[in-house]
Amino acid sequence: MRAIAVIIIILGLASLVFGILFTTQSISARQEVADSIAPLTLDELDNKYDEVKAKQGALKMAEEPGIQSGQAQPSAMYNYLTIQKTGLGLARTNAGTATAIMMYGLIDIIVGLGLVLTGVAMLRKLQSES
Repeated sequence: MRAIAVIIIILGLASLVFGILFTTQSISARQEVADSIAPLTLDELDNKYDEVKAKQGALKMAEEPGIQSGQAQPSAMYNYLTIQKTGLGLARTNAGTATAIMMYGLIDIIVGLGLVLTGVAMLRKLQSES
């Protein structure tokens, strides 16, 4: 029974370590995304993406028939908006992934604390029974 309690404590400590690593890495990842889109902030990212997506979609509707028929080339503005939409979409995805990793890290920390406390409680109970 002592071995099980020790294993639980070790698993809890491992979970704590991974939780701390995930949380710190996600903070630096979000900062890197924020730096890459500056002067735009992370709070403004979704609105800017939606704005660019709408402009690119409208331009696409106007230009796409000519492009598909081979009678025209995409305009410079269409290309610019497409590239901007792609970049902003990637930034949104990376920011969302960093947020999810932070949440998983916090969950790992909570689970780790629970496992450590459970293992310690089991050891104390075994000592009091002896």
